[in-house]
Amino acid sequence: MDISKQTSGKNSPNLSLRKAIAIMFLCIVASLQASAQGNVTGTVVDEKDEPLIGASVLVVGTANGTATDIDGNFSIKANKGATLRVSYVGYLTKDVKVTDSKPLHIVLKENNELLEEVVVVGYGTMKRKDLTGSITTVNSKDLNVGAYTDPGQLLQGKVPGLVVVQNSDPNGGVNSMTLRGASTLNGSTEPLYVVDGIPGVDLNLIPPSDIESIDVLRDASATAIYGSKAANGVIIVTTKRGADGPAHVTYQGYVSWERVANDHKMMTASQLRSYAEANNITIPNDLGYDTNWADETQRTGFATNHNLSISGGGKSTNYNASVNYIKRDGAIKGVGNNLFTARAYIETKTLKDHLTIGVGVNGNVRNEWGVPRGNDGESVYNAMYYYSPLVPVRNEDGSWYSDKSISQNYNPLTMVYEDRSKATFKRFQTTGKASLMIIEGLTLNANFSYQNRSKDYRDYFSQKSETHNRNGESSRETFTDISKLMEIFGNWDKTFKEDHKVALMAGYSWEEEKLRDGFGAKGYNFYDDSLGWDNIGMANSWDADPVWASVDGGRGMSSKRMISFYGRANYSYASRYIFQAAVRRDGASTFGSNNKWATFPSASVAWRITDESFLRDQTVIDDLKLRAGWGQSGNSAGFDIYTSRFYYKSTTRFDYVDPITGQTTSYKGLTAARNVNDDLKWETTTMVNLGLDFAFLNGRINGTFEWYNKTTKDMIWDYPVSAALYPVSTLTANVGKMRNTGFELTINAMPIMTKDWKWSTSLNFSHNTNEVVSVSNSEFNAGVLDRYDPHLPGLSQGCSTQRIVEGKPIGSFYLWEWAGYNDDGISTFYRYDGKGNRILDANGNPEVTTEPGQDDRIYMGNAQPKLTMGWNNNVTWKNWDLNVFFTGVFGQKIFNEPHAYFSYVASISTGKNVMASVMEDQLATDALAHYPSQRYLENGSYFKLATATIGYTFRNCFNGWLGDVRLYVSGNNLFTITNYKGRDPEINLGGLEPGHDTRADHFPRTRQILVGLNVNF
Repeated sequence: MDISKQTSGKNSPNLSLRKAIAIMFLCIVASLQASAQGNVTGTVVDEKDEPLIGASVLVVGTANGTATDIDGNFSIKANKGATLRVSYVGYLTKDVKVTDSKPLHIVLKENNELLEEVVVVGYGTMKRKDLTGSITTVNSKDLNVGAYTDPGQLLQGKVPGLVVVQNSDPNGGVNSMTLRGASTLNGSTEPLYVVDGIPGVDLNLIPPSDIESIDVLRDASATAIYGSKAANGVIIVTTKRGADGPAHVTYQGYVSWERVANDHKMMTASQLRSYAEANNITIPNDLGYDTNWADETQRTGFATNHNLSISGGGKSTNYNASVNYIKRDGAIKGVGNNLFTARAYIETKTLKDHLTIGVGVNGNVRNEWGVPRGNDGESVYNAMYYYSPLVPVRNEDGSWYSDKSISQNYNPLTMVYEDRSKATFKRFQTTGKASLMIIEGLTLNANFSYQNRSKDYRDYFSQKSETHNRNGESSRETFTDISKLMEIFGNWDKTFKEDHKVALMAGYSWEEEKLRDGFGAKGYNFYDDSLGWDNIGMANSWDADPVWASVDGGRGMSSKRMISFYGRANYSYASRYIFQAAVRRDGASTFGSNNKWATFPSASVAWRITDESFLRDQTVIDDLKLRAGWGQSGNSAGFDIYTSRFYYKSTTRFDYVDPITGQTTSYKGLTAARNVNDDLKWETTTMVNLGLDFAFLNGRINGTFEWYNKTTKDMIWDYPVSAALYPVSTLTANVGKMRNTGFELTINAMPIMTKDWKWSTSLNFSHNTNEVVSVSNSEFNAGVLDRYDPHLPGLSQGCSTQRIVEGKPIGSFYLWEWAGYNDDGISTFYRYDGKGNRILDANGNPEVTTEPGQDDRIYMGNAQPKLTMGWNNNVTWKNWDLNVFFTGVFGQKIFNEPHAYFSYVASISTGKNVMASVMEDQLATDALAHYPSQRYLENGSYFKLATATIGYTFRNCFNGWLGDVRLYVSGNNLFTITNYKGRDPEINLGGLEPGHDTRADHFPRTRQILVGLNVNF
């Protein structure tokens, strides 16, 4: 019998009976629930019995919630036995159980999480409330989001005073990173990285997904404990660790797409023909085509990233391990990389938890492939603009189009596919850590590290190459760097009578580096292109010296050693009066025999004003702390054992004829390469820092204000000396002095915090003034220090655009002053006397010239920004989250090199392309339109939406066996507000030549869209 048919009738008595029973059951349940549920009333106050207005009251497990009124009162429907969760910004959340109908009196305690936050400092940790130095902490959730392969990209805009300039090159995502201004002329400006307490770790070994937090030590009182490595600041990275409990598995992955965001506007084929016809210009290579070389060379870049980690532990042992794979194809054809990283760390306690031992292993392999990016036209990034749109990509027979009759003119697609290069980096590190608690408060610690980094570079220029016409040419370089580190230090912490805290630390470090141990080789004239770079031994021809040892831009293999002793003392009285003093003594093999050792002291104090009696009873200011610090740190980065030592280098070969046998042998010539300077010593940076920490409205508004004065003396530079007194014409010596002063402001706020909505915002501003105080003295005169040659056509002797000048900042532009056109329609320039004074003719009128010289260059501005900022916003609504992050740089000058180069009108008659702006801005008669003048120096200020991310989190998926799943979409470099006429004003601001929008090596900025997935199992 078909039961479904029997019971499905419209007037079925069985169905009517079931409906009646169901309705009665629902009514009974509803009435029982109504009788059990009632109004729960109460008041929410703070520890001073002051009402808290707008506190959130939520029935746990339901969506039922309310907020307190102006008197702190609330009323909510809740069952007996239900739990109320009460929360308020700046206070600890509290759960209260409903036991009867009596009004509740709920007291919330102030949340001192910000003050109690543990901050990582050199060789230890401290609570933030006890800090005396300038330290900024960035947690993993606040790091920048994107398809990043360079660790510096994670911090852009997050730390006041840290200027990070990004680019979109997959093989070099950061143009520059400078903390509180440049402080050297010769060494590296990159900060020291410390990972899990181990200094000098290659940060490329750490996937962003494995980072727990980053602490940036900005002032010398905080960095001096690292001595000669800390002049550029210290960045301390703490990675994720396992915790007690079952294994926790996490997957994080994304895919992304990117395109060039704003490209140069070059003449199209029709525009080029029309302009040439209108101005009677003969084009020598118009073959009737309409080729957009930028479109032919560019593509939609694609990246994918996958990170899988597992962590866990028990009572005495915890572990964490992860694997990470990244592959990225850039927006320029032929440019990309892939990276595989594996990390593992295990830590265990023994000897009744007195001894903690940890062992870590990190390793990765990174492959990078790229395209030519040299000068003299041999750059894909340059050729995709200058190459004529009137010619084809390929000839009719399928071969690459080529016109060798035009100087420095290379088909960009030929360079992409026929001039290949690849570099493979292999990094391996093992670390060991031990901590022995001898007695309560006294621990002895030891750190050990071994790091091996190798690079294998190879290139191949095929038989079709335009840039290397040698019937196939290949070169290879390989080298290995090895570094070893051992540190032993003790910490003693003791609290007396509750308020008196004393902490002492003393330690010893030993490290050794062996760098650039390798060689290179080159061969050419291959039978065919089938082997490429895989067998350089098949080359049939070799240069006179086909093998070399000076690899990776260095001077050959070198080893250096450093030994250090250091100590620190801290005292805190009730966290109200805080004192810290530290000293480090470093000895290094890098410097002269008379100055291998140096001492770097520091001292700082802090006063928590809000703990004084005159502020204790007020209710507006939650925290107010004044800090002052002084310290010295050194700079040894960028220098090696060759810096102060005499050594020989090879020159051209010569033939030696043996007088007995008559046999001829070829030998390398040797010549002196460097003079000895036994007095060469450390560059020393001294910094004074004043800081004010503040918090208002129960911590809803907090921040810091910093002022600093940073002076570097004994800067190292190569100075000309008499060849009659020295074997080499230059001597490396300590002479120069540089000063940076500035202020930094950080404001964090929680404007909105309700049951469903939360908005937190963080805004930071930085201002730095840089000045080169001196580069010469009575003994050594540096002369005129010209910097950067833009390689503009028609200037065969070269023409620099910047100078290092005493009294001016690094990045000072010295250009010709454009005066207009003469009667022939050619640009003229004002004449100067070399001292910045205009030369006048007999009638008192300024003289002009079409042949400007070095004396005619005058100061036109500098590349140092007057203000930098970062503005981060996090908004959450239920399971949705939104992050919007802005950056800004203001007041800097940029030399628009592409605008100058592609305004050279004569390029049209040689068979190349120019910018479309030439039609409006230049005269066809002007052969000097491209000369470096104020016409190409622009205001580089910009405000940029750097990142916007929106995500949704699914909670407890699939009956709980899968934890949280977060799906998000992110966009990078979304829009830029600027008056700069170039592609993007975010260009290099570091080193000695900041502020140049370059052509040959500048990867264009892209706009990126990313889709990501995070899963907690």
